[in-house]
Amino acid sequence: MKKLIELGVSEQEAESKAALFQRADQALDKVHADSHRWSLWVPGRIEVLGKHTDYAGGRSLVCALERGFCVQVAPRRDSVLRAISLDKRQVFETNLVSPVAGQPSTWTQYIATVVSRLSTNFERVNRGADIVYAADLPADAGMSSSSALVIATFIALSKANDLRSNTVFRSVISSGEELAAYLGAVENGRSFRHLGTEGDGGVGTFGGNQDHTAILCSEPNAIARYGWDPVKREALLALPPGFVFALASSGVHAPKSGAARAKYNRVSLAARKLVELWNKDTGRDDHMLGSVIGTVDGAAESIRKLAAKYRGKDFTATYLKGRLEQFIEETFEIIPAASDALQRESMTEFGLVVDHSMRLAEAFLGNQVPETVTLQRSARELGAVAASAFGAGFGGAVWALVPEGDADAFLTRWSENYRKKHKKPGKEAVFFLSRAGPHAYQF
Repeated sequence: MKKLIELGVSEQEAESKAALFQRADQALDKVHADSHRWSLWVPGRIEVLGKHTDYAGGRSLVCALERGFCVQVAPRRDSVLRAISLDKRQVFETNLVSPVAGQPSTWTQYIATVVSRLSTNFERVNRGADIVYAADLPADAGMSSSSALVIATFIALSKANDLRSNTVFRSVISSGEELAAYLGAVENGRSFRHLGTEGDGGVGTFGGNQDHTAILCSEPNAIARYGWDPVKREALLALPPGFVFALASSGVHAPKSGAARAKYNRVSLAARKLVELWNKDTGRDDHMLGSVIGTVDGAAESIRKLAAKYRGKDFTATYLKGRLEQFIEETFEIIPAASDALQRESMTEFGLVVDHSMRLAEAFLGNQVPETVTLQRSARELGAVAASAFGAGFGGAVWALVPEGDADAFLTRWSENYRKKHKKPGKEAVFFLSRAGPHAYQF
């Protein structure tokens, strides 16, 4: 508990984490007699702004949550990985020498993906571990529980196999941002530099590495602004004193699997389609929408015209035009304006800018559901200085920035209003407070 407080977690949250670590340690005692073990703290994240921008080379504002995974790890003498989820009440076993697939669309797929990729990319990653995961982060709620699980598993196996002494690893990964980019590629089934996939398709999502970067690189009481092509921290913005985040998971689950994954991937594929149209028209070989628009004069208008003329079966011209406008405004107008407002502590202006981002998501991304719209609008009506849905969408969560002195009362009013209007999802909704927290840590 003391270490978490030193890192920047509040005393109340640190106390609850101490109980989770104790549960995880007790569970580890049942399967592993050796006292040699270590602990990991891996938080979830808040995407303050940056809706579907990272994988297209845009910008984001992100911070870590004070909720996440408390993990206990004990290295083994063989190559078996035994993963124990206290929340799922399930155990999954695989082997670093001969990995087995996880169950599609479950937590085990994320574990199996990390094991398979490490075995492919690095030699002598053959020492297993017993890992116990205990979480207080709502699952499938847009708070990056899946990416946190990927990161926790990687860190555990990295230490067990002394991966930081591996020549190949050190040649390609030397910073938190580079590690986040690699783990984003692991999760999404992409190559990272010369580290290939050899047929490993990840978990099937076409995302980026925003979540991994937020989890690995955030700092307490601050919001980080990142550009994604190339990955670069552009600013670290202090959260104005006297404010705290109120979080609500809507109870409409948004797993990166099945129908939700298809909807998520469609938003990503639309950004790819815009670049594809641009390349075909110009003969170029660009990869990221953000770098095209940000570096080529007149590119935005050219792509607007190409989108308007598109007559393919996969997307309508109207959807492509809206997707383009949302990306341009979020990346080049909204996030710079929000950053400036935060620096000046102009919270009224910040709230208005965030409201505009939410309207764009509703109108052009099409990734909002009635429950997240209710939560965002209700938060503003109840006095939040800013509020927005975040994550992939199609369910998930909403953040609200509120005065700390009124936070508990706000949370009560917010949850009561929501549960009156949305009775069924309201039964599974979770409401809590969090400061901008510290990054993942091993101790």
